[in-house]
Amino acid sequence: MLTHPSRFGVTLRPVQSDQGTIVVVEDDPNIADLVDLYLRREGFRVLLAGDGEQGMELVTRERPRLVILDVGLPGAVDGLEVCRRLRGAAGGGPAATVPVVMLTARDGEVDRVLGLELGADDYVTKPFSPRELVARVKAVLRRADGPPPAGPDVLKAGRVAVDTGRREASVDGVVVALATREFDLLRYLAAHAGLALSRRQLLDGVWGPEWYGDDRTVDVHVRQLRKKLGDALPLATVWGVGYRLG
Repeated sequence: MLTHPSRFGVTLRPVQSDQGTIVVVEDDPNIADLVDLYLRREGFRVLLAGDGEQGMELVTRERPRLVILDVGLPGAVDGLEVCRRLRGAAGGGPAATVPVVMLTARDGEVDRVLGLELGADDYVTKPFSPRELVARVKAVLRRADGPPPAGPDVLKAGRVAVDTGRREASVDGVVVALATREFDLLRYLAAHAGLALSRRQLLDGVWGPEWYGDDRTVDVHVRQLRKKLGDALPLATVWGVGYRLG
């Protein structure tokens, strides 16, 4: 496991860590140290892992607020596989729902879409600005931790119940594990049930103005909701516009 002070034999000034824990899974020591430094400056407790197996162990044990995950990890368990395992964690507990920001040197659309389909909440392409990464991390955490919108605590959409206070979605009383943005998209659709919403409206309402991606992101998350919730979710495609729930 990577540890910042011991690698260089220096003692760093302690930084107050009151913003929670972030696990960084990155095999490049220089990148890991840079991310560690900037996150600790913002008050986060940072734990570093150099491969996928170590990363899974840390996430399971520490239950962090967020995971920063490099796609190109060494060994058989790369970043995409770690994300897949996290989202498939048994019982839909904290490991299955922890927000994930992926770091990738791959800028192809296929790789970005695959990461989103596996449940990543955001992605940052190398080389990147550490300040931008911190801003993206904070944006994901705001969405994950933000208060539920005004209105009923539980929204109904077909056989799906959306508990905005507990941030849980269930089908016929059985909780279904959703990634952070999957839940936020479902909540937004349920709060505007019956309305045909464009992809741009959904991006603005769920991802916010700081989102750097494109409209394809909405389609990826809709596909994931349909996959996880099946026929219980009455989500229709409105051709030429976007989507309508109910």
